[in-house]
Amino acid sequence: MLRHSVTRPMFLTILPAFLLYVAGCQQSAPAPAPLPEPADTTDTSKNSADQHPHVAGAHGGLIIPIGSDSYHAEAIIDNSGSLRLLMLQKDETRILEVETQPLTAWIKVTGQPDAVSVPLAARPQDGDTAGMTSQFVAELPAAARGKPLDVTIPNVRIAGERFRIGFTTESEQHAANMPASLPADEEQQLYLTAAGSYTEADIRANGSTTAAIKFAGKVSKHDAKPKTGDRICPISRTKANPEFTWIINGQPYQFCCPPCVDEYVRLAKEQPGELQPPDSFVKQP
Repeated sequence: MLRHSVTRPMFLTILPAFLLYVAGCQQSAPAPAPLPEPADTTDTSKNSADQHPHVAGAHGGLIIPIGSDSYHAEAIIDNSGSLRLLMLQKDETRILEVETQPLTAWIKVTGQPDAVSVPLAARPQDGDTAGMTSQFVAELPAAARGKPLDVTIPNVRIAGERFRIGFTTESEQHAANMPASLPADEEQQLYLTAAGSYTEADIRANGSTTAAIKFAGKVSKHDAKPKTGDRICPISRTKANPEFTWIINGQPYQFCCPPCVDEYVRLAKEQPGELQPPDSFVKQP
């Protein structure tokens, strides 16, 4: 009896604790505190470039944003193979002086795997403060001249900070090589008169109008990297757009934009022997 009277109170004492333990095990564990967001390691020079359209600068070069548009540079590549980098302030009309320093540009032909290093030497302009420069100059390797380039300058010091500059010349090279649009009177003469391999039947098939009028409102998107099997523009050799189709010599040709239609119609009229069939304008492997 004594043993029974002692065991029961102990059992009643332990039981509630045991039940609480079991109930606690059956409840889901509290959600862990959320982990902090990882640091943003985005390449700010590339990100800035995406948000800032590449436009022509005062010297006809490419305006490049630096440090989320804190500064800018104008990259100029001339026919002799010289690359000039002009330093500009946030206001692109104002010259920026930076500390004289050696820079290295890594340059590769767009689409090629290997880049080469090219020294960019400080070449101060008239009026630059002693020990400062607003211009850097490099000579491009012969294999890179006249071709679309990807350029990276990994380290440039500006006002005590270090920045990375990256840009591509591909779209700008293409734009520079594109034919200009014709004046309205020349367009009428070009498209509405037959000659060579451009016939009266072609004029009627195209709606007796000009390419600029027929394709008004359509956006030209120049894809400089067509894939194997893609139709390519007879003039620019970029990817053709079926929306810009024109009948020449009774056959449908696809172009990238109206000014390229102008050029090929002119070729059909003035040098009909130079025409190639539409099926020859396909990207090969």
